[in-house]
Amino acid sequence: MKRPLGVSIIGYFYIFGSIVLLFTAIFYQGDADAISISERFGVSILPERMMRIILAFFSLLMVYGYMRLKKWGFWLLISYSALFGLISSILATNQPQQPFIGNVVFSVVVLIYTIYVKKAFFTTADKAQPI
Repeated sequence: MKRPLGVSIIGYFYIFGSIVLLFTAIFYQGDADAISISERFGVSILPERMMRIILAFFSLLMVYGYMRLKKWGFWLLISYSALFGLISSILATNQPQQPFIGNVVFSVVVLIYTIYVKKAFFTTADKAQPI
């Protein structure tokens, strides 16, 4: 089965985000953010740079499975989007800055679209049919 266009677009957004995370891990300034990514995910014991690198590589792994239409990529993206959407919705109610509302909207759109095209992840291709 061919990869749906939306899966490619979502995948490229996550690849771009991972590259930005890696870039910001290198040039990180501790006082730039009021809330660090480590604190957002509830693991403030990890240094911020390490958390950014871990999250970037996790995102790249997740996107690899997602764009290859693997079942585990589907479930990782569903889990990550749900978790990130929940964290962003909580932060949107607690923080005066509001970039978190956009994160919630993006997470919901990704969840809805991914569930809509889940057939692409759970159908097996014929042996003679190229993917």
